[in-house]
Amino acid sequence: MPGLFDPLTIRDLTFANRVFVSPMCQYSSRDGYANDWHFVHLGSRAVGGAGLVLTEATAVLPEARISPQDLGIWNDEHIPMLSRIVSFIHEQGSIAGMQLAHAGRKASTRRPWEGSGAILESEGGWKKVVAPSALPFAESYPMPQALTNDGIQEVVSAFAASEWPKELPLFLRISSTDWVDGGWNINESAKLAGELKQIGVDLIDCSSGGNVPHAKIPVGPGYQTHFAERIRREAGIMTGAVGMITSPVQAEHIIRTEQADAVIIAREFLRDPYWPLRAARELDQPIAWPVQYLRAAPKGAQPRIPVDLKSFESCFEEQHGVPEQ
Repeated sequence: MPGLFDPLTIRDLTFANRVFVSPMCQYSSRDGYANDWHFVHLGSRAVGGAGLVLTEATAVLPEARISPQDLGIWNDEHIPMLSRIVSFIHEQGSIAGMQLAHAGRKASTRRPWEGSGAILESEGGWKKVVAPSALPFAESYPMPQALTNDGIQEVVSAFAASEWPKELPLFLRISSTDWVDGGWNINESAKLAGELKQIGVDLIDCSSGGNVPHAKIPVGPGYQTHFAERIRREAGIMTGAVGMITSPVQAEHIIRTEQADAVIIAREFLRDPYWPLRAARELDQPIAWPVQYLRAAPKGAQPRIPVDLKSFESCFEEQHGVPEQ
């Protein structure tokens, strides 16, 4: 039975542990380009010991962004900075991943600290907001155009243009339930997950809500974990648990009791980029540390090698001549 800091192999990749960084919108791009902020934000979580570092929702088309400041991957000019970030993440022994995204009816809106709802074209917004139907998300949001067959194909082609090699894992984030009567529910999600497994999806990221503006969601520690457990059990597919997972003991319990194969953490990583290192200490578990932290790393060693925390702390103290604080 695996634990939080046991490796996880999916296709040709092995994650050093099962603590994953969830996609977190940073609203800090210009024209979709990554910059130094993204380098530090994503890179620091890799240094902090995460097994997987996912980018924020990364738009496959300019109009697929939530806000004008969203990250993008709709042209090749976006690649060089992203490549630099990926290289750094991999040098730390973590694995970089990208959440490909389309905002749908939530597109062309303000970033949170500038208000909410639609943003004017004069301020960077756009008219081409598309959705399955011409229904706005909320009163203050743009009125979307209902997608035509050609529009659907355009979106599909945009996702395909960011296609992944078959040897790499494919995760899919779903809303497990809308939290409203008559909306999408966990029964449908479990069935969908089984079908997704048949076409090559490796892991379901089990989120919920977000599709209905005034849904009453019973938010609390681990409130979405049971979705991951049920989908994993009924669909026979790997899952990631998300939603107010904050403590190492809680995360370890989720993995040990086979509720999910990984924990995908967001807000706690904003509070503490080094959460995995702290968690390993609290759980008294070894964690793979970057070799540059070690005084006598074996020649030709991989970027991370497993060491226990006490050994690392002794090594650090010997190198720097200061006691561990």
